[in-house]
Amino acid sequence: MTTPAPADLRARTKQAERPGPAVLAAVVVTVLAWASAFLAIRAVRHDFDPGALALGRLVVGALALGVVVLARRRWVRPTRREWGLVTVCGLGWFALYNVALNAAEQRLDAGTTAMLVSVGPILIALLAGAFLGEGFPRRLLTGAAVAFAGALVIGAATSRSADADLVGALLCLVAAVSWAVGVLAQKPALRRLPALQVTFLSCVVGALACLPFAGRLHADLLTAPPAATAGLLYLGLVPTAVAFGTWAYALSRTDAGRLGIATYVVPPLTVLAAWPLLGEVPPPLALAGGVLALAGVALTRRAR
Repeated sequence: MTTPAPADLRARTKQAERPGPAVLAAVVVTVLAWASAFLAIRAVRHDFDPGALALGRLVVGALALGVVVLARRRWVRPTRREWGLVTVCGLGWFALYNVALNAAEQRLDAGTTAMLVSVGPILIALLAGAFLGEGFPRRLLTGAAVAFAGALVIGAATSRSADADLVGALLCLVAAVSWAVGVLAQKPALRRLPALQVTFLSCVVGALACLPFAGRLHADLLTAPPAATAGLLYLGLVPTAVAFGTWAYALSRTDAGRLGIATYVVPPLTVLAAWPLLGEVPPPLALAGGVLALAGVALTRRAR
């Protein structure tokens, strides 16, 4: 009667170390969508207040996710503990993270913001090792260090000392910490609850927390050009509804620390895309930092 537990443990370990094609596809979708989010937020920064943009994005995301949840007709009743975890995730990652990120991009360019927020995966890996029992594998720590060094190179190359903004940097740090805390709460909630349901509930909690910005959102929608409104809808549908859903799916099937490190691909993608779309030209040093960040991600993905 004791053999199923070790067998199940070995299966889970193997699955975490060697995720299948569906998990890898979910990670790719998440990374691409989140990289585009930095660009979209930067593009609409003059038309929407940070809090209003967060509320609009979360309302659109919650509505889209709600339609899918109703269509699937699969609902698992959360326990009191799971409600607490979802609430922490919604308040931290969905509400506070989005408001802080939007405010940061009012002051910093998209590439620099993405680099500074990339402190988050380091915190995720450390917190997951300490509180979720994922440990500190050598290859994870080595890959994290290399990827973080690449992110620092990107930041050094893309930031302009004359335009440096301490408040913007601090807002990025707030976003990174709230992201890490949100993932730490989300991971145990995904052990029993479906990924789509956790994402939907977290999005609803985040939207409710941002309701004080409803008046400003209404005013901004009245004056925003159609392109900016389309940008808000895109942020709600793709980087929120789709990407947060694919992230939760992947997180339910792999370690939080390893998955968090994979998001180090986001800064180099953001820097490269900001070049033609926003006119923010990355210097050669930024490209070198992107290669270094990708190398760190590759180290974390290597099988033993």
